[in-house]
Amino acid sequence: MKGQVLISGASIAGPALAYWLHEYGMTSVVVERHDGIRPGGQTVDLRGAGRTVARRMGIEDAVRARSTGEDGVAFVDARNRVKAAFAADVFGGEGFVAELEILRGELAELLHERTRERTEYVFGDRITAVDDRDDEILVSFAHGPDRAFDVVVAADGIGSTTRGLVFGDEARVTPLGLYTAYLTIPRAASDGSWARWHNAPGGRVVALRPDNLGTTRALMSFLCPPRGYERLPAAEQKELLRRVFADAGWEAPRVLRELDAADEFYCELVGQVRAPRWSRGRVVLLGDAGYCASPISGMGTSLALVGAYVLAGELAAQPGHRAAFGSYERIMRPYVAQAQHLPPFTPRIAHPRSRVGIGFLNTLLATAANPTVQRLARRFMSPPAEKIDLPDHTGLRRA
Repeated sequence: MKGQVLISGASIAGPALAYWLHEYGMTSVVVERHDGIRPGGQTVDLRGAGRTVARRMGIEDAVRARSTGEDGVAFVDARNRVKAAFAADVFGGEGFVAELEILRGELAELLHERTRERTEYVFGDRITAVDDRDDEILVSFAHGPDRAFDVVVAADGIGSTTRGLVFGDEARVTPLGLYTAYLTIPRAASDGSWARWHNAPGGRVVALRPDNLGTTRALMSFLCPPRGYERLPAAEQKELLRRVFADAGWEAPRVLRELDAADEFYCELVGQVRAPRWSRGRVVLLGDAGYCASPISGMGTSLALVGAYVLAGELAAQPGHRAAFGSYERIMRPYVAQAQHLPPFTPRIAHPRSRVGIGFLNTLLATAANPTVQRLARRFMSPPAEKIDLPDHTGLRRA
């Protein structure tokens, strides 16, 4: 297929798709509701096939240069004593912390830099309606004039409004019984190059992660059935966190003190997107909009990069959008299924409700942190890069 593609969303999947579309001789327009590339955000990582795609894009070294520098993760008790620790290079750099860790905003900016001179970006706008016709799809925007495209790609996240316009409630967002809040706080003397994770009774977690910008990324999560907290105004979400974590101890008081001053704050109900189909007419889903695996999986960024690579390649290789969408889904479905298959009792196993449960978890982690146990475990772990047979699209690239 040779035509113009509209991409909704300028985080990771959208700009990555724009990169590959240009490589294969197609043009794209990226529309993003925010006024620009959103800065900051929490730490994301590149694993397995996602790292392979980054290498094929020629951005692996650039990602490494912008890495957060996180050396590993330590699980600590209320007195900050380490109960278990995992360096970033264990399990071949694909463990609790990956070898390539980067802030979401840093990766989005990197992808924008690589595409902005050859891709049209429309910021501060969004899709409001689509009219799918025989030979084109007419798109209406909140602010700009109507425009016609050959294909529309919804890459605007787990709460994709574009997906809702086209698929309605067909795609299910399955909650995992966990709320998580993210914010950026000032760096303290106690913050080193290791991430620190603390479990408090009641199914609560406070985690602190270093970044490369001189600040610290904080996470507060707690087990809870869906109660609509994700739709509350930010001020009410912050008050909720003060109540839930009032007696959590460790560094929780420090994080709570910084809530009002935090200019980067986000609270979500953690879940997965499961869609019976990823395309309808000339519209197709990409990344979290179609198959969010949740932050728990650690695979969101890799799914976005791999999905963009496969979709662009199939649009270039196939005679039309229907064949391309079908091939894209056949290739990606097994990979997505692996990413969405979480360990039993997730996320409860990582959020024990009792002190006894926390003690058991720390003992289990200490055993897993033993180098001998790690060497044995690696013999039974399939390398993530082998979990999908990535197509070779080399011959499709521009001369």
